Amino acid sequence: MHLTSHSFEPILKKDAAANHIRPSMTYWQDAWRRLKKNKLAMIGLYIILLILLIALAGPWLSTLSYSDQDLTATNQSPSAEHWFGTDNLGRDLFIRVLYGARISLSIGIVASILNLTIGVIYGGIAGFFGGRTDKVMMNVVDILYGIPVLLYVILLMVVLEPGLINIFIALGIAYWLRMARIVRGQILGLKEQDYVLAARTLGAGSWRILFRHLIPNSMGPIIITMTLAIPEAIFTEAFLSFIGLGVAAPMASWGVLASEGITSLRSYPFQLFFPAMAISITMLAFNFLGDGLRDALDPRVRR
Repeated sequence: MHLTSHSFEPILKKDAAANHIRPSMTYWQDAWRRLKKNKLAMIGLYIILLILLIALAGPWLSTLSYSDQDLTATNQSPSAEHWFGTDNLGRDLFIRVLYGARISLSIGIVASILNLTIGVIYGGIAGFFGGRTDKVMMNVVDILYGIPVLLYVILLMVVLEPGLINIFIALGIAYWLRMARIVRGQILGLKEQDYVLAARTLGAGSWRILFRHLIPNSMGPIIITMTLAIPEAIFTEAFLSFIGLGVAAPMASWGVLASEGITSLRSYPFQLFFPAMAISITMLAFNFLGDGLRDALDPRVRR
């Protein structure tokens, strides 16, 4: 049969849709498409963006500060003037919750960045070089992993004394172990791929292969682990502040506010309710987003 240009005709959009023909897209475009279909994950993402916006812009829109006291307006219930009420020193709880969001979110994000930096480099080196290097490095991780992370953080805070910078240091030292194990497992599987052999054949060095090929191809699990580490760090900071080992007064993290609110729970329950609600909503939002990212970035569920 003789084929000519008239033997072919373009597929119309309606025909393409009917035959389920989907335009070509990258891995990240496909992941974003699937993430948008997850309603809980998108709700979590919008809540996180809203909390970040309120935490950054909210205090600037108010004339009050987290430390401003008004002893004539102590322990007032929520009202039009004080949306979340006031504490026993007459400080506006709404402003203190907004400032607490800044501190708690900054602790979660900084701890996650430190987790990313230390865990990815450590786990990447152990998985890529293997052999004795891998055995020694992962034995260290296994020993440290056998001790509860919260115990590490409490001991470090006792040694370093309470404070925002010391919380960053304590969480950064203790929270990279899980990331290192996850990255090591990814690298062990990826380093046997054909593109690694091709890179070696073209003369690429070990460090270039590790940082330019293997780690970028492990970004899916890394991003998921980072996202889920943020609420864990926020909760740890809240617990430390609650027992007096976290942020020092008069700074107002959510853990400090909860600790102050628990003392007057019977008489003024709203003083505990609002910071506890902020912690709960933030942790749920990050967990919803983390679960959605796990589904979206898993290549086994790609369609």
